[in-house]
Amino acid sequence: MVLDLLLIGLAVTLFPLPIMAFVLVVSGSRGVRNGLAFIFAWLACLVTVMALVLLLTGGQPPPPRSPPSIGALVATLVIGLGLVVYSEHRRRRSRRTATGAGAAAPVAAEGDAGEGDAAAPEAASASGSSVTSRMDEATGWSAAGLAVFLQPWGMVGAAAATVVEADLSDARSFLALMAFCVLATSTLLAMELYMVFSPRKAQSVLLGLRGWLERHKDPAIVVTCLLLGLWLVARSLYQLTGTG
Repeated sequence: MVLDLLLIGLAVTLFPLPIMAFVLVVSGSRGVRNGLAFIFAWLACLVTVMALVLLLTGGQPPPPRSPPSIGALVATLVIGLGLVVYSEHRRRRSRRTATGAGAAAPVAAEGDAGEGDAAAPEAASASGSSVTSRMDEATGWSAAGLAVFLQPWGMVGAAAATVVEADLSDARSFLALMAFCVLATSTLLAMELYMVFSPRKAQSVLLGLRGWLERHKDPAIVVTCLLLGLWLVARSLYQLTGTG
């Protein structure tokens, strides 16, 4: 259970979409405060899901091969397969997008290429300014809602299925749950602290990070979902087909 939770927590904290959104949140005029609201809502989702599972199990793992135990393994298997399928869907969509962009580029180049090159930075700047101005109007509630919306719920569901095995009478299970919550939030916490102690430099660095993620988010999502999905499928199949 401990290894599974740590791997899922690592996948959650490295998932690019929440990171990109959080950068915009902390870059606004009330960035630090809204960033805290985002983190609190993010953590609240994780803790609530874990607490509900522990409430259902009573803090004691079900007996091996019992219906609840098998049900948790089947849920893990389904979530793992879902992550693998989603990674393939994302890969194909990314390839179609790249193919479409590659086909459109020569057509655009036949016209006023110089004018297009000059207009591109202006369009990007205008788009960035528009997003930033909208984030300046964001409130703590909207930041919290964004955190709930962007939570990678498939991965959180896999963590919930894993927590079924937790035994709260064992300190190691309690520490594993805490480590999962902290690890799954660590990237957001690091960016928030960076903004608190060095706001000007942090804003420049984080916006650069967001730009890099914008260009590489599809490969990152594909790899993260594929690796975690394969691990969950292999682990659940091994336990479902094992003896005892």
